[in-house]
Amino acid sequence: MADKNADTLAHLFHEKAVFVHMGGSWGRERELNVIKSGGIWYKKADILNASVQVIGNTAVLLNRITLLAVVGGNEVTNPFIVTEVYVNENGNWQLASLSFTKTST
Repeated sequence: MADKNADTLAHLFHEKAVFVHMGGSWGRERELNVIKSGGIWYKKADILNASVQVIGNTAVLLNRITLLAVVGGNEVTNPFIVTEVYVNENGNWQLASLSFTKTST
C-alpha cells in the first residue's frame, strides 16, 4: 500500500472485500482507486504489536499501529487498531476486510 501498487493489491484483495476508514466504508474497487489516485497514501506504519487468530479458513489479524498517511493532500499521523480478516479459498489467502479504528493513544 505504501508503494501505491494497486495492481499487486488487486490479487490480495478478495472480490467481495470491504474497507472501513475514518471517512467511510467501501468495497474493493473503490479502495484500489483510492490507492491508485493517491486519495489515501499509506506512507508508513509503525507496528506496535500484532496478533493472529486462525479459525478454520479465516485468519483475523489485530495490529496496533501509528500510521503516517497523506489523506486529501494533508499528511496526518494517527494511532489505530487495524483489523484484517483473511479467507483461504483453494489454498489462496485473500483480504476480506480491513478496518481502521482510531485510538486515543
